[in-house]
Amino acid sequence: MSFQEAVRAICKEINALVEKRGKPKMLDAIKLPPPELYKHVEEIAGDELVHALQIKKKLPRRKALVSLEEKVVDILTQRGYVGKIGASVTAETLPDLYVDEEEDEEVVVDGEVDEGDVHIKPSPRISTPLGGRRSDGRTSEEIRPINSRCGLLPRAHGSALFTRGETQALAVVTLGDKQMAQRIDSLEGDDESKRFYLQVISVVRTVVGGCVYCLRLLLVANMGGDGGAVVDNDGSRQTEGGGVAGNGVREGGYSFPPSCVGEAGRVGAPSRREIGHGTLAERALEPILPSDGEFPYTIRVESNITESNGSSSMASVCGGSLALQDAGVPVKCPIAGIAMGMVLDTKEFGGDGTPLILSDITGSEDASGDMDFKVAGNDDCITAFQMDIKVGGITLPVMKQALLQARDGRKVILAEMSKCLPPPSKQLSRYAPLIHVMKVRPEKVNLIIGSGGKTVRNIIEETGVETIDTQDDGTVKITAKDLESLEKSKVMIGNLTMVPTIGDIYRNREIKSIAPYGVFVEIAPGREGLCHISELSPSYLAKAEDAFKVGDRVDVKLIEVNEKGQLRLSRRALIPDTDPLVPSTKVRPTTVPKESSGSQDSAAKSAPKNVELTKVKVNASKPTSKEKTQDVYPPGKVVKDVPYINKDRLKKGNKATSSAPNDSDSTVVNNEAKIG
Repeated sequence: MSFQEAVRAICKEINALVEKRGKPKMLDAIKLPPPELYKHVEEIAGDELVHALQIKKKLPRRKALVSLEEKVVDILTQRGYVGKIGASVTAETLPDLYVDEEEDEEVVVDGEVDEGDVHIKPSPRISTPLGGRRSDGRTSEEIRPINSRCGLLPRAHGSALFTRGETQALAVVTLGDKQMAQRIDSLEGDDESKRFYLQVISVVRTVVGGCVYCLRLLLVANMGGDGGAVVDNDGSRQTEGGGVAGNGVREGGYSFPPSCVGEAGRVGAPSRREIGHGTLAERALEPILPSDGEFPYTIRVESNITESNGSSSMASVCGGSLALQDAGVPVKCPIAGIAMGMVLDTKEFGGDGTPLILSDITGSEDASGDMDFKVAGNDDCITAFQMDIKVGGITLPVMKQALLQARDGRKVILAEMSKCLPPPSKQLSRYAPLIHVMKVRPEKVNLIIGSGGKTVRNIIEETGVETIDTQDDGTVKITAKDLESLEKSKVMIGNLTMVPTIGDIYRNREIKSIAPYGVFVEIAPGREGLCHISELSPSYLAKAEDAFKVGDRVDVKLIEVNEKGQLRLSRRALIPDTDPLVPSTKVRPTTVPKESSGSQDSAAKSAPKNVELTKVKVNASKPTSKEKTQDVYPPGKVVKDVPYINKDRLKKGNKATSSAPNDSDSTVVNNEAKIG
């Protein structure tokens, strides 16, 4: 099914619903001015109107048109054709008719002719078909002069100033973590969020006594525009031809204040126009962004229109594309936007009737033309487009011509954007947060969070990172201000989620707690295992606290991992049968082989089965090289073997040894103590 067939099917259902439930429209409520009014205006204005429309600059052209319109109104009033509607028409009140040249012409409510009905709509349409040049001297396919620069705001994560003719946009990019994502309240109640958005929040502005001068000029960067405002880092603006004085504070989004068209007006909640243009620019930029796995940042673009003379939304696309690159976002490709216009029927101007397509239209061409077709993309593809037409419809050949001409225009704009000075840095700003993404086993996520979030809060407090975000699939995102805290958190999380292997040896590890059945040894930060009392020493030990205390360091070996992931450790597996640090209370009877000598047999017979000892001196053997190769250290961190010396026990051992027999008086057989 083609798109036209799909549209027809939808329209058919809509019409059926209108016939069933719809109400008649009030078609007779709007009346247009008499057609002869245009003839009178053309007769009075004559060539003077054509010359006024050929003025290239927006504000001088507007002043000339206002002066000419005053002349036309005065003459028509003297002839009795136009009646007064209240206040006198002056140069200060007439610009209200041009609050926004990008909006449609107003429609007269009744048939009475007054000053507000005097329009010059057909005149901008006639200049191109007859003279081959538009009001600013361009041909139908020519693009206005373009200038751009990046890094305008040194403290921002990314910024760009894009100027095309008398339209200028200041785009700023801010990077953040998942906590900065825009939350959306859906009808279904699902928790949705957007990692890329153009948020619209109104400017807070102070008007001082109705003055039209700016309080302060902080940015000298007016690049090719005299009909709008210039913005600095803190939002102050310089205006010409009527503006608003004050300081601007903006939270984000697409902003179109009255000062950008040289006018004073109320600034409040975002208008539908601002929201619509911001959404269009957002949809145009979104396809070129990297995935969350490639670039785990929340991206926020703010576009402030500092001056406007047509196609401010497409200027936001161009500026946003440059600002994203300046912020270090790895975009798939740069894109540009262009606004196309059209004069559908040129027969009314003496042409052959072929539709005339205009590239990069201005505000007056938007207001007077039949189409506003915004197209964004690169050389080969389109990321977004939006069409507004004032005629009943257009044919596919006309749309094809507009798309092909728009592609040629985008190529020109992209070529000019590539000459941006200074160019985009394409690196993360040193003021941007650092985000590291690591993958762990999904079943290990609970170890990072801990009971009630205790573990993850401890990691944040100890390392100084900003946030640690975990997902059910095992993805962990760490956000930090500096590299040092980021590395610390990576090591701690790596130790928590490491997968130990039976047989691993952990040297010089701290005893964190003691229980009646054994001690808990921390083999890695936040990761503990149980060393049962039977695995603490080869000798019999009644209570663990008799030989160990919290804070002691021991060498342990992993001997078991149960189905719950709990670790069972052994100290006995790494030491001789008799531990020099553990006071023995009982010694198991020694069995002498039958092939032993006679002196040894007699000594064994005379020896009691259980002998009470105060201390047994042994010659402990050192661990073999094979055991050393099994040592396991925290991932990403080199830890040296540090022998543990318990000074308190060493002193006691020295005292006990001084009263014990000499080394020559004791007997050692195969590193095992034998009573002689």
